[in-house]
Amino acid sequence: MNEKNKRLLMCITGVFLSGVAAGTFGFTAFGMDPFQVFAHGTWGLTPLSFGTFYVILNGILLVFMFFFNKHMIGLGTIINLFLLGYVVEYTDVILSRIFPAPSVFLRVLLMLLALILASFAASLYFVADMGVSAYDWIALTISERKGWAFRVVRVSTDFLCVAIGGILGATVGIGTVLTAFGTGPIIQLFNEKISMPLRYGKDTPASH
Repeated sequence: MNEKNKRLLMCITGVFLSGVAAGTFGFTAFGMDPFQVFAHGTWGLTPLSFGTFYVILNGILLVFMFFFNKHMIGLGTIINLFLLGYVVEYTDVILSRIFPAPSVFLRVLLMLLALILASFAASLYFVADMGVSAYDWIALTISERKGWAFRVVRVSTDFLCVAIGGILGATVGIGTVLTAFGTGPIIQLFNEKISMPLRYGKDTPASH
């Protein structure tokens, strides 16, 4: 498989698994990642299905992305736009049918599995380097143009998303905290052990 096809497969898989992880977080009712908290909170104001609303929300962000930092738009951005919301929605539906009355133990187990899955998905998506999501570009652009530390800007945008989504009724909980602050080291581990070797083969990631 050539590198372009390999990166495309990594990108699609990453977005798909990210949606599965987000849907699983939603099912556990322990909270989800900050942007999903914002998305679910604002979704509650509309009569649309979540998948359709997510496309519209990201489409609006994509318009701003085009005018303010269009070089960050890539195929991965478009795949994320049209795929992720529906995967989130149907993952929640499927899990609700399989486990109509989940125990607290099962919910905790699924939350931890979702955390690992979300980290793996993010690693695949980032290493594929085919464009960033319609949300990720905001912190990246502010950090790039203002010279501020990315982690500070990202925590600030995440906090704003959680605050707005929480006020609008989305679930905020331990899952939100774990995804906001706990995924970084796990993503880095997946980068080094799986995603970088998968993309570059025997070449050392450091050389890239």
